[in-house]
Amino acid sequence: MLLTEIDHVAIAVKDIEAAIDFYRRMFGAEVAYREVVEIDGVEEALLKVAESYVQLVTPIRHDSPVAKAIEKRGEGLHHIAYRVDDCADALASMVAAGATPIDKAPRPGSRGTLVAFIHPRGCFGTLIELVQEERRLSERAEREG
Repeated sequence: MLLTEIDHVAIAVKDIEAAIDFYRRMFGAEVAYREVVEIDGVEEALLKVAESYVQLVTPIRHDSPVAKAIEKRGEGLHHIAYRVDDCADALASMVAAGATPIDKAPRPGSRGTLVAFIHPRGCFGTLIELVQEERRLSERAEREG
């Protein structure tokens, strides 16, 4: 099994402050992590739910993939992210099985992770993100070092 856990469910929003306030009022959720991810043109706020997150993500540029998604489909579910032990291996395995990668190789993600996205085409219309956590990165470095 390539997937170890659900890392996060990403929700594209126009107003991240209003979305954070909604989750705080409705569920008592607090922001566990917040970051601007320049390469993706987004700001994200992660709300911890057990061992996973709800990721509220808003565009900071009009040309970001999230801005385009909101323009095309409106606010709402953007992608689901799965934790994997080794992002490169999981990506290669999915591509070998016929998945269409958006990222040709893993790249840095937020909170010190490695990530790779898989196109919704061939995944029942769902954008998938593979996430290798920092602790898995250090374990891999120890094995290879």
